[in-house]
Amino acid sequence: MKSLVKPLLITAAVVAAFGAQAQDAKPTITLNVSSFPDLDRGVKAAIPLYKKLHPEVEIKLTSLAYADHHTAMTTALATGANLPDVMAVDNGFIGKFAESGGLEDLSKPPFNALAQRDKLAKFSVNQATSGTGALAALPVDIGPGALFYRKDLLDKAGVTEAEMTKSWDSYIASGKKVKAATGAYMLGNALDIKDIYIRSGLKDGDGVYFDRKGNSLVTSPRFVKAFELAKAARTAGIDGKINAWSNEWSEGFKRDKIATQMMGGWLAGHLNNWLAPEQKGKWRSAQLPNGAYGFWGGSFYAIPKQTKNKQAAWDFIQFMTFNKEMQLTALKSQDSFPVLLEAQTDPFISQPMAYLGDQKARENWKAAADRIPAITIDKFDPVAESVVNAELDKVLEQNKDIKTALADAQAQLKRRVRR
Repeated sequence: MKSLVKPLLITAAVVAAFGAQAQDAKPTITLNVSSFPDLDRGVKAAIPLYKKLHPEVEIKLTSLAYADHHTAMTTALATGANLPDVMAVDNGFIGKFAESGGLEDLSKPPFNALAQRDKLAKFSVNQATSGTGALAALPVDIGPGALFYRKDLLDKAGVTEAEMTKSWDSYIASGKKVKAATGAYMLGNALDIKDIYIRSGLKDGDGVYFDRKGNSLVTSPRFVKAFELAKAARTAGIDGKINAWSNEWSEGFKRDKIATQMMGGWLAGHLNNWLAPEQKGKWRSAQLPNGAYGFWGGSFYAIPKQTKNKQAAWDFIQFMTFNKEMQLTALKSQDSFPVLLEAQTDPFISQPMAYLGDQKARENWKAAADRIPAITIDKFDPVAESVVNAELDKVLEQNKDIKTALADAQAQLKRRVRR
């Protein structure tokens, strides 16, 4: 029997030695994450925190410009090639990607993400849910709608925040005063008013462009009024006919030519970091005019069906969404408003923001987030948005009749959308 015992002891010692070496070895799992600016800053901030929990995982981040990233991911899903383990998706593409069939349904085992949906802002999960009920991605941040404004320019025009936000008519009237007194446009583009109005007054389960049966809503009174308000702003001469994210748009902020901007709360970070850092203390944030509540953007993480590291990908995504420390880290590093309700009640939300004149603006964004309806998405929403915007442009530039324009948009959608 002794001859048998000795080899076993030697084997155990060898195993123990290899085990000790394994603990010192390099990570055994490489997790490929594809993202885009500024969301990629959240991944960079997450790496050291995540490594403490999972030292065996090496995170490899690939970041492309916003449009390039989504184009690359569209191609990857279509071909099944060059797919990452974790795919970042912006709100503008989530409907299309959710219906692609190339992403894991996170509502099903082994993920069962819906069991934790009550921990998140109620509207965020709907944003990533397909028409069949599949959850294509997990939200990581949200963009509660806000009206940013230059307090110094409004003060010069004798316009108060209350006056400006009372109604859409008062917003346009305030814009006339601001333009007359300062020469600044009230907003970059009248399109902004349309974008928020068509999302106003919706209820949980409603869609923006389509109802639950897939029927187009673009000739409804909601769209007619949105077009009328945009036309009124253009006629009043208070918009600069400037497209968001263009060079002219960013220069408009730097040169005091844009007095207000309706967008997600995350715009404060962009203003502070690169759009207009020299205007610190001049900007403020208010709720949207006429008691409107809506969202701009929101970011998500998805898992492609063909990835081999699904469990590691799911662990990482859960860390980004459900870990309070990580949610607050993203908020502090890139002004991404947390989707996790626990993080929204952290004392940091009430901290004054120096760029916004020490205003406690995040409290306003939290209040807005609580009021935003959980609307449904449709894979053809991007198509409808493009068609509607093209028709609005004809109304604004060519004085096309509004109801005719919307009827034409409806007809185009019937041709382009085949269900």
